[in-house]
Amino acid sequence: MKIATLFALFGSSAAFAPAQQAKTSSTSLSAWKDDTVVGIAPPVGFFDPLGFSNGQSDETMAYYRESELKHGRVCMAACLGWYITAGGTHPAFDSSLSSDPLEAARQLPFVGWLQFILGCGAVEWLTEKIKERPGYQAGDILGASYWVDNSDEGWVDYQNKELNNGRLAMVAFAGIYTQDVLFGNYGDMIFNK
Repeated sequence: MKIATLFALFGSSAAFAPAQQAKTSSTSLSAWKDDTVVGIAPPVGFFDPLGFSNGQSDETMAYYRESELKHGRVCMAACLGWYITAGGTHPAFDSSLSSDPLEAARQLPFVGWLQFILGCGAVEWLTEKIKERPGYQAGDILGASYWVDNSDEGWVDYQNKELNNGRLAMVAFAGIYTQDVLFGNYGDMIFNK
């Protein structure tokens, strides 16, 4: 169980690995480090402590950004879902599942897992279809870039907030998950006395 837990924790690092592509010699990485680019937010600025962006093409950097957005969005939903479940709210299965989200995942019947897998598959399929449209920008699955561009300061600020909240949620969910696996504490520790 502990090895599987470590793989689960570090398995999300695949978000930082690009799809197998031929390396291109030309890159404009400096364009990704400009202060006006979405994701370059104070106080950190351009944050790449492990150097994943070194020598990468614009296509690879766009893939990284899209992966970061997707993982952030999923983790924001996961944090919310974790605390709803830990609070004892179970809208499905007649509230018969455990309040521990990991135990509830084990107790979930096959039909629940089937719905989950088909729902996630439908979202992934739809996302891939949306990527085929002309003018698609990484992570913009709702098409906001058709109405507003990154020269609008308010829109850039909104995107930076989403990225920063997603980054925080990724770290938070790793902590929440680890807390449950290692210590069995799955509830909201903020209000415990």
